[in-house]
Amino acid sequence: MNLENKKATRQSYGEALLELGKENKNIVVLDADLSTATKTDLFAKEFPDRFFDMGIAEANMVGTAAGLATCGKVPYASTFAMFAAGRAYDQIRNSICYPKLNVKICATHAGITVGEDGATHQMLEDISMMRTIPNMTVISTSDDAQTKWAVKEISKMQGPVYLRLARLGTGEIYDKEQKFEIGKAVQIGEGTAGTVFATGVTVEQALIAQKELKEKGINIRVIDVHTIKPIDKEMIVKCAKETKKLVSIEDHNVVGGLGSAISEVLTEEYPAKLVRLGVNDTFGKSGKAKELMEYFGITAENIIRCFWGQS
Repeated sequence: MNLENKKATRQSYGEALLELGKENKNIVVLDADLSTATKTDLFAKEFPDRFFDMGIAEANMVGTAAGLATCGKVPYASTFAMFAAGRAYDQIRNSICYPKLNVKICATHAGITVGEDGATHQMLEDISMMRTIPNMTVISTSDDAQTKWAVKEISKMQGPVYLRLARLGTGEIYDKEQKFEIGKAVQIGEGTAGTVFATGVTVEQALIAQKELKEKGINIRVIDVHTIKPIDKEMIVKCAKETKKLVSIEDHNVVGGLGSAISEVLTEEYPAKLVRLGVNDTFGKSGKAKELMEYFGITAENIIRCFWGQS
């Protein structure tokens, strides 16, 4: 683990896509005029005949991806999360998920960590929207190794996938040999004082808090919930039974996101209180990513306060 070595998951996505294209000739990539930002330009330069820039027409992009899937191709459709989940929701729901087509929606620049682009580009509702659509798998990765695993792994499974990626760089959490499984969260640490469930860019924050709390004599475990749907019910119940306090943290609206998904499991399987950290049902603001994380309370410091008062 090296949290100082930063890399954005969107960059990891582009690199993995390039490697996947070399391994599987049925992989095709679509983008909506943002290939340099989503990093699909790496694939485009190597495989121009398998890359389609659809222009600023996200609904058309998703509809075209659906058509390509019916012809045996494995389409990866990419744009910013605001446009992927927002503008193209109808097409994702009716043209991809309803017929259960093999399309991978890979959305970059999710959450408030988009930063200066402001509220109109800070997609804080996409987890909620995507996880409520039948047949959709929802994945939110935390670092380079996990993202590269996810990009390749979803090519092996049939059916729709929403892969949530970030603009903000995060440190190295896992080594290249780390084993992951869709639908199975990763437990880091064995502490019993509490559990912090995190996803995407907030996993790094949870690990920073874990280290600082350990120095105070408080041992917690961090659960990286990389798959939000299907969610790992067994892990959630296990942690509720074994630890004293439960906290979730996400770069997303607290309504309908990771915390809501965990709460649903707890309500049905093992009732327990969950403290939810995230954007509190409001729109974002323009500013630097780290400053926005502090403003909206999704930092290691906010996690620490849950276990160590206000100090």
